[in-house]
Amino acid sequence: MREAARPSPAPLQAGPDRHRSFLRGHSLSIAAITILLLWIVLYIVSSPSTHIGAFYGNAIADWSGVVVTVLATKYLYEKNSAESRSLPKTMLKPTLEFLRDHSLSIFLLLTGIGWVTLYMVMDCNSKWGQVVGNIVSEWTQIFGLVILTTRMIEKHSKESRR
Repeated sequence: MREAARPSPAPLQAGPDRHRSFLRGHSLSIAAITILLLWIVLYIVSSPSTHIGAFYGNAIADWSGVVVTVLATKYLYEKNSAESRSLPKTMLKPTLEFLRDHSLSIFLLLTGIGWVTLYMVMDCNSKWGQVVGNIVSEWTQIFGLVILTTRMIEKHSKESRR
């Protein structure tokens, strides 16, 4: 009995199709980063003492959280967290396995320490001090959510069905 001929793999694309494929494959990251950059530019040219200026400052912190959530959960893991994608099945030394299994929380913890350190040396009432304070809050929220989702579930939640 003869096997059906398998189609040959498509050659690597060059030109417009490959470019469009990159944009399509990373459109969420690109859009979130673009929106974050927009908020930063608008905040730079605004006064934080106005309602709209304060809004831009808060939006920077919120969208920083969106960007880190999109990018960090794309490349990093937290074992048993609904916020992380599944871990690859590989054999690693125990230390490397621990670092891989908890790379998301380690990343958030280390960068969070960086944000807290920056906030501690800034004037918390300055234009950028308020933004960094909000980013510290955002990082704490994301880190807390990652840690909580490793052990807890929420009935009828899509993320808790895993």
